[in-house]
Amino acid sequence: MPKQSWKGSTLLGPLPAALITCGSMEKPNVLTIAWTGIINTHPPMTYISIRPERYSYPMITQSGEFVINLTTKQLVKAVDFCGVRSGKDVDKFEVCKLTPEPCSKVSCPMLAESPLSLECKVVKELPLGTHNMLLAEIVAVNVDEKLLAADGKLRLDKADLLAFAHGEYYELGQRLGSFGYSVKKPVKKSRGKAKPKSAPDKRRNSK
Repeated sequence: MPKQSWKGSTLLGPLPAALITCGSMEKPNVLTIAWTGIINTHPPMTYISIRPERYSYPMITQSGEFVINLTTKQLVKAVDFCGVRSGKDVDKFEVCKLTPEPCSKVSCPMLAESPLSLECKVVKELPLGTHNMLLAEIVAVNVDEKLLAADGKLRLDKADLLAFAHGEYYELGQRLGSFGYSVKKPVKKSRGKAKPKSAPDKRRNSK
């Protein structure tokens, strides 16, 4: 199928529709950011890209801390509101009925309503133009116990996670496969041991 060639743009999706918490328990703030992701495994590293004129920007850069809170379909209205309203003008926690909770490794709060929260400490800032990228190490992960299976495995597929693509919000849908499934060898079914033949009936063969 033919494609049109457009000029360079930010058309990548889907993206996380994350709620970023910052500030303190006494004065918390929350904002929506889709420009975030994982950039390294060991140590676990992430980033957020934020405009310097945002109300949250000095809170994050001065403290060097923030929390990435994953969101669900139940939080979609709060996600949208926190992306279009400034904490300078309104208490977004109060309006959206969100609950700040203490973290274990950083001083800013996480969201009680989020199924999974990543506590982050900034290690480097990169001015890029309209946005500054804040590279950060993930120093702790907080998981809702409802998402843990009996064997302790994390079941994020049960969280009704939210995604963002080209100005629209979507709930993650049907699972199509798991990592590495395309090269996984099929498991051979064991045939089991052959059943022993029954002994001949001596009475039938006797004269």
